Amino acid sequence: MVEEHRDGKRFRIGTLENQRAILVMTRLSMLNAGITTQLLLSLFNVKGVLHFGIAGNANSELEIGDVVIPKFWAHTCLWSWQRYGRGPESELPLESNDDYTRDIGYLKFLDYNNDTTTDNLLNNVWYQPEEVFPITTTPETSQHVFWVPVDNHYFTLFKKLEGLKLEECINATTCLPTAPKVARVERGVSANMFIDNKAYRTFLNSKFNVTPVDMESAAVALICYQQNVPFLIIRALSDLAGGGSSVSNEASNFASLAAQNAVATLIKFVQLLPS
Repeated sequence: MVEEHRDGKRFRIGTLENQRAILVMTRLSMLNAGITTQLLLSLFNVKGVLHFGIAGNANSELEIGDVVIPKFWAHTCLWSWQRYGRGPESELPLESNDDYTRDIGYLKFLDYNNDTTTDNLLNNVWYQPEEVFPITTTPETSQHVFWVPVDNHYFTLFKKLEGLKLEECINATTCLPTAPKVARVERGVSANMFIDNKAYRTFLNSKFNVTPVDMESAAVALICYQQNVPFLIIRALSDLAGGGSSVSNEASNFASLAAQNAVATLIKFVQLLPS
């Protein structure tokens, strides 16, 4: 393995399971993930991107330690924040210019008041799609996209890993209550927020059918979509995003186990790829 240092990033170049591979860490946040992915694709001739890590879990049907592969990813922190007194029938500022939309839906803060008879000055936030500029179109021709699909071939191929045995114990005395599994799911979301709030967790799952919630993956998805590069995102569930009964977030105990399962799943997937 050799290393190249470019623009503040360390790219490790070598072989993984008979595949030529480049390993680089995005680190924390949508900004770092987007910059790192763009650097990777600009500096190297890459045929596909496999992004992996840990995430919170908004899906009550899955457990800590499970590894999930969403079919779609979205960035859920590009908002149009509506002024007090305006509602779902009110046009958003610049909506007539096609800059903003009410098509995706909104979060109404009043729904989460202890006393829902009292209005909330925070009113509503409307979720917005990203504006992207695919390299396959005329320069400066934008598209709006909210749900970004992963590569269909990768997603289909991953089905072969359902039933993969994963690690379930941190040590001799601390184990998960059920054996973790690999699952393909419908949707994952990212935002520059560490979500440890049961109410918002429930909203994301009921509104968007979300399973993993993290701070990086949608940025990777958007860059790959814009650059027309196949990608797949593997996320191991390290905590319940505020939905558990414990007084502290579960990631403090299970992040290392989840990370280990994410790596193990990635390696098994790479073995399925043609040379």
